Amino acid sequence: MRPIRVLVAKPGLDGHDRGAKVLARAFRDAGMEVIYTGLRQTPEQVVQAAVQEDADVVAMSILSGAHMHLMPRVVSLLKEEGVYDETLVIGGGVIPQEDIPLLKEQGVQEIFTPGTTTTQAIDYIRSNLKRELI
Repeated sequence: MRPIRVLVAKPGLDGHDRGAKVLARAFRDAGMEVIYTGLRQTPEQVVQAAVQEDADVVAMSILSGAHMHLMPRVVSLLKEEGVYDETLVIGGGVIPQEDIPLLKEQGVQEIFTPGTTTTQAIDYIRSNLKRELI
């Protein structure tokens, strides 16, 4: 069986990636294959990387406050590329509780806020993959 492939993305103009790097290391330590896109990626760049890397999971970290625009845009582009139905889309960062239901309605499957442990994120991914790994 191949490892779970997680694309860790920092869409938007956010310049802080400590949390994303902590998660990337935790995912890798849990046996997942991690692709980190780096800072200041457009939604188009994130989706292009997800398609090229055949990602099972797109994990977005946003601290800039632009989550209500960037996360739904990534979901929309994943749908346009025909890979949304096979891809688990999750997000995290400083996201107000009142925004979480709307983000979920727009296709982000789960939102992790400050205080979430890496184990919780890893367990969520393992329990909610959208496709069987070969």
